[in-house]
Amino acid sequence: MGGSGYKFEDSDKKSSHTGSHMIGFRATITWVFLIMSMLYVLYSSNHLLNSQDCATLVNIKNHLQTVTNVTGSNDVSKLGVQGKQGLGQEAKEVVPSRPQQFSRFDTELKHIVFGIAASSNLWEKRKEYIKLWWKKEMRGVVWLDKKVRMRGNEVLPEIRISGDTRGFKYTNRQGQRSALRISRVVSETLRLGMKDVRWFVMGDDDTVFVVENVLRILSKYDHNQFYYIGHPSESHIQNIFFSYTMAFGGGGFAISYPLAVELEKMQDRCIQRYPALYGSDDRMQACMAELGVPLTKEAGFHQYDVYGNLVGLLSAHPVAPLVTLHHLDVVEPVFPRMSRVKALQHLFQSVEFDSASIMQQSICYDKDHLWSISISWGYVVQVIRGVMSPRELETPSRTFLNWYRKGDFTSYSFNTRPVYRDPCQKPFLFYLTTNRLHRDKNKVFGFYKLERSRSPHCRWKMASPDTIDTIIVLKRPDPVRWEKSPRRDCCRILPSKKNSTMFLWVDNCREGEMSEL
Repeated sequence: MGGSGYKFEDSDKKSSHTGSHMIGFRATITWVFLIMSMLYVLYSSNHLLNSQDCATLVNIKNHLQTVTNVTGSNDVSKLGVQGKQGLGQEAKEVVPSRPQQFSRFDTELKHIVFGIAASSNLWEKRKEYIKLWWKKEMRGVVWLDKKVRMRGNEVLPEIRISGDTRGFKYTNRQGQRSALRISRVVSETLRLGMKDVRWFVMGDDDTVFVVENVLRILSKYDHNQFYYIGHPSESHIQNIFFSYTMAFGGGGFAISYPLAVELEKMQDRCIQRYPALYGSDDRMQACMAELGVPLTKEAGFHQYDVYGNLVGLLSAHPVAPLVTLHHLDVVEPVFPRMSRVKALQHLFQSVEFDSASIMQQSICYDKDHLWSISISWGYVVQVIRGVMSPRELETPSRTFLNWYRKGDFTSYSFNTRPVYRDPCQKPFLFYLTTNRLHRDKNKVFGFYKLERSRSPHCRWKMASPDTIDTIIVLKRPDPVRWEKSPRRDCCRILPSKKNSTMFLWVDNCREGEMSEL
């Protein structure tokens, strides 16, 4: 039994040894199966995730396309930019192309109310500026410090007396307390309760508005949103002293109705917090800062913190509609040998023909004489010996002086150039004398006469533009030019039977056309 027991024990050991091998084999197979299962699950999950990513990308494209079709909103472009970061190269397809036509709102003259800040001491003189642009069908109020004499036949806005501001603090030793009442013009106009108002437009009694261009500017913006629209000064020093984020009041500014409502609620408290500020417009900007509304800059609002002759500025007007002119008492008349008011009346004759194009610059070259020609439509034509690049010609020449007498050309908030670097390049100026409308062909004929003055001696052996007496500029009115992307018009020289007369044609640039010699 002992032997048989031994054999049995040995058999158990063998059996146990074999069983352990079987268990290890099975465990190995189990682990291999588990690993393969996990790999399969991971592969399947990855495949599903990739499919979902593709589906998500397609869905985003479809959604953005739908949003673009329905709203045409700028928010879509923002979504497109965000999509680029997370969706890679394919996301470029979801960025919407630029619409063929800008979104515009049906703002009309009846939707705008003007608030004019005026002084009784200067009223008799300054009201002549208001008469230049005011129309019977317009709505607005002139706010004065005290009553003035009125004549029944004058076409002017309603006149009201500003509210009492004696309860407000004012500590600026260089300024005047009138800044307090002027800063409240928008709020006081709002309190009159006029109906169907979309915009309040503020200006001074010496601010001249091109009303049609005010409409064109405001029609770009949603009047249901908060907007504070205007432009800083031409003087860098003024902008440093006040703010580059401030709309200068004399140049005019616009405030949407909802913003005016919010301003009226808090303005009196806001004004009390800034007793040391100088003027009305910096108080307005301080309140805008408290409301969190930035300045929307439009280059056509002109404060004109300059002295002297404006021809250098106006002949190189930005590619933007001319909206306002200001400080007309301190600059020379815009046309020579006329009073300030008469000169502006003369300018407004061109505004009546094509308000959208007034002061818009065109540049071309006379290849036969090697002359550079710059047209400021409705105002002046400059002819210059030699070839000046468009880059130079679109830069204002310094015919004017800085608001601060000691300021040099670095004191402007924009680039300038000398009137001429060589005596031979002094420009010959042809000022507008009259416009005529050819009704059959819908063209405006502008007649520009040479302003004869003594020119410096020129040693260049080339023809002088003083042989020309009259320049006739032909142009089609273009009332929808600002509904397209901004661009200068092109000009072309037309044949002439008289050496003393030059004919120029101004129009939209044709395909491939540019200003080059």
